[in-house]
Amino acid sequence: MIVARRIYDLGLPHRAVTVYCYLCDRANKKGECFPSAKTIALDLSLSRRTVFRALNDLEKCGLIEKKQRIRTSGGISSNLYKLTDISGKGGGA
Repeated sequence: MIVARRIYDLGLPHRAVTVYCYLCDRANKKGECFPSAKTIALDLSLSRRTVFRALNDLEKCGLIEKKQRIRTSGGISSNLYKLTDISGKGGGA
């Protein structure tokens, strides 16, 4: 998935833009991906806490929707992240 240039006009913290670009790179044709926070942190050389903050920034801004995934055994898996259309989003975080 190609990152929309609009992401740079939203006034988001650098961490959020970085994680958003990562999610776009990992997303399928439906705009969905499910990397763990640990995987994102390792791949981007960020702390897990920074990744959680970035994901929170993106969710608050409406750029992603987060859904918890449950394994068939009942355990918790990584979250599913759905990228939303940013064409109509305003500035500010």
